[in-house]
Amino acid sequence: MKELQLRDAKAGFSAVIEAAERGEPTTITKHGRPAAVVVSYEEWNRLRRQLPDFAELLLAVPSLDEDDVPKRRPARMMSSD
Repeated sequence: MKELQLRDAKAGFSAVIEAAERGEPTTITKHGRPAAVVVSYEEWNRLRRQLPDFAELLLAVPSLDEDDVPKRRPARMMSSD
């Protein structure tokens, strides 16, 4: 995967987009650390479809028994002085 500093990616943005369209992702770095990856729209959609949605995540949580959740202590009443 190609890696470019942000300033170089800005200067050659068209080339970065063309590379992504050819299936060649580019990592954009900022201050030497990876900040973003430019991929084609098709690749982004493919990756996005692989992620579960929130409802699927909730349904995947195992059932909790009563003993799995700590008991709450009653709240202390504050004096009104």
